Amino acid sequence: MGCGRVGSSLARALVRVGHEVAVIDQDAGAFLRLGKSFSGSQVTGVGFDRDVLQRAGIERAGAFAAVSSGDNSNIISARVARETFGVQRVVARIYDAKRAAVYERLGIPTIATVPWTTDRFLRTLIGDEKSTSWRDPTGTVSVTELALHEDWYGRTVHDLEAATGVRVAFLLRFGRGALPTAKTVLQADDTVYVAAISGTVGAAAALAAAAPSTEDQ
Repeated sequence: MGCGRVGSSLARALVRVGHEVAVIDQDAGAFLRLGKSFSGSQVTGVGFDRDVLQRAGIERAGAFAAVSSGDNSNIISARVARETFGVQRVVARIYDAKRAAVYERLGIPTIATVPWTTDRFLRTLIGDEKSTSWRDPTGTVSVTELALHEDWYGRTVHDLEAATGVRVAFLLRFGRGALPTAKTVLQADDTVYVAAISGTVGAAAALAAAAPSTEDQ
């Protein structure tokens, strides 16, 4: 719910990693941010209206993100999604830090700022809750552990970087740190840490958690 910078970025990222997405916004013009290639649904209306939510497919939704510019709209729609329609994964963007703390205690994750928001929303919605290990002082670059699908084992670091768009910073192998090259072959039990631009980590994590596509062969 909400097709601003965060909502459109999140929607495109979810579609890119294979999810079915519906975007709700009161302003039909906001959908232009999604681009012509966006394959999801676009629903014009108020995001906490039950009829609008049902038109967007809320009754079969696995997750719901409220990312409009209004705290009240976001929290109301998040609560309707969870309490009325029983959506298990619900997250709301809240600008007021005091309000955010209250809603966190109610069990509704709350998030702010554009690049950090896109990453955490995506991780919450697809069930990857690993936290970033390090972030540079400007918040531009982050280093985080990347969980790999077992089919990545036997593939090279270059293959993983090409598929996910991130850079492998280092590995933990047999309990010791190692700096890999592009030709390093990934092995079972490797712990992989990658460096990435904030706002791209969530999509990279989803791609790494899935089996390599045929295009990655």
